[in-house]
This record gives sequence, C-alpha cells and structure tokens, in this order.
Amino acid sequence: MRRTDRPAPEISVVIPTRNEVENARAIATAVIAELEKLQVSFELIFIDNASTDGTVAVIKAMCQDDPRINLIANQNDFGQMRSPTYGIYQARGAAVINLCADFQDPPALIPEFIRSWRDGAMIVLGVRKTERNGFMLGVFRHLAYSFSNRFFDHPVIPHATGFGLYDRKVVDTLSAIDEPEPFFRGLLVEFGYPLTLIPYDRPGRAGGKSNNNFFTLLDFSMSALAGMGKRLLRLPVYLGILSGLLGLVLLLIGAVVLISDHSAWPLFLWAIIEINVGVVLIFLGLLGDQIRLISERTRRTPLVVEKERINLGQTQ
Repeated sequence: MRRTDRPAPEISVVIPTRNEVENARAIATAVIAELEKLQVSFELIFIDNASTDGTVAVIKAMCQDDPRINLIANQNDFGQMRSPTYGIYQARGAAVINLCADFQDPPALIPEFIRSWRDGAMIVLGVRKTERNGFMLGVFRHLAYSFSNRFFDHPVIPHATGFGLYDRKVVDTLSAIDEPEPFFRGLLVEFGYPLTLIPYDRPGRAGGKSNNNFFTLLDFSMSALAGMGKRLLRLPVYLGILSGLLGLVLLLIGAVVLISDHSAWPLFLWAIIEINVGVVLIFLGLLGDQIRLISERTRRTPLVVEKERINLGQTQ
C-alpha cells in the first residue's frame, strides 16, 4: 500500500541497495542536490535487499533526519529483478526515477530525464555508450542481446540497464500485471509508450564491491528469457515441422533408390527417425505453449516480503 498521509510528490527516486554502506549517504546527497536545484517536490525510496553490512543503519539515520527519505528493508535477498521493481511500484510520484546506489548511474542526468518527461516522453532511459567488460563477458553480452532480439517477444534496448524515468501511467500499467519475476526492461517496451533514449558515459563505481558477477548476470539473463522469451517455447514446433519435412524428403529419395534396385533401408530408417523426432518436437512445443498460457493466468507470487519500512507507512 502507498503512503497517503502526505500529498504525492512530483518525482520519486528509487534506489536499490545491497551492501552499499560506502555509497548510501553519498548517493542520497547527490540526488537531493539535483532535485532541489529543480525546485520540485520529491521523495527518495531506498529498497534494501537484505544487506549484511551497515547499509540499513545508515539509511535509517537519514530517514530520521529527512522525512523525504524512505526505507523498505526486505526480509531476504529477492534478487536484482524483483526488489528494484517492487520499490518502483511503491513510489507515489507523478514520475519515478530508478538508479543504482554506486554512482554508475550518474545523478547528474536527473534534470535531463525530467525535462524529457515534461516534453512528453513517458519513458526516458539512460543508455551506456560503453561497457567496461572483460572479453568473455563482452562476448556474452553481445550474444545475449542478439538472442533476445531474435527470440524475445519485444526487442530489448542494448546497454539500457533500467536507469531512467517512468511516467505514473507506465508504472501503474506494469504493476497491474502481477509478474512474479519481472524483467522490467522488457516490460517497458511491451506496451508502446513514447520512449526517449539518453546516451551517457558510464562512470566507475564510487566505492565498495559490485554485487554483479558472471553467475548473477547469467541468473538475470535466464529470468529475462523465462519472462520475455515466450515465443521460444514454440521453437520445438518449428524444429519438429522441419524434421518431419526432412523425413518425407528422405522417404521420397529412398523410394527412388529402391526403384533403381539399390538398397534403401538406411534412408528409410533415417526418415522414420526424423518423422518420429518431428512428432515429439511438435507435441513438446504445444506442451510448452500450454505452460506459457498457465503462466499467464497464475501471476500471483509477491515480489518481496518486507521486514520493515520507514517513512512510507505500513503495508497491509
């Protein structure tokens, strides 16, 4: 439930954290400085994903000093997709900005995001000009983007991490879906809202150690594939049709060879195998599509379970 004791601000800024004790206060100071220059009403929402350092204590102290700063502390680590998305859904602003706590999403872009929004863009996304990856991670990212653009239901914007601004209507539309494992970047492009891209140079991490590694990125990619690659479930149907057609061609070739008084049993055996594989793949694809339909009708899992919240009121 959203807080109702004060008027909704114009801008909400959601800052996900996990073990960001070195950056939490600094990012809040930087974001507030940018917003105060614009003279807009705002709130900051830190959503902490079960930090094991002193991050929560730092944010609690800030909440006591400034009622515009809010905290949602999760009971457990619910991952890099569910926790930030839940924080966005709890925001009350007419526009919601999402950025990381480690300064790799520069707060200096906030005024430009707001200007674009006021000019009519309902989604404004920061897009990194470059990525600081090792060779293998760079190859993995390239293959992942190519694969997503071919098989995802909607194309993913390369190098857009979710850093950006979303209009209230966009947030309300996405929150109504009840997606239990939301790939937020994919959901943003699903409904055709006007979108503006703002390129930026990625700064280095301000302090602390990144929570990302190859395995967390792989886990993120698999969740994205499961959530946005529903067309991939139909791939076995297409492969089954191709296998069946190949089997029929082999049967025809085997018949010609048999008429020519040559042994054709290897071709017939191959054809039977191909046709059987094709039948299995087609039914596997149909089964996958039924699973997709079941998934569409049963999205009721909560994104996170809260441990506590400060300055945002209590949940029901």
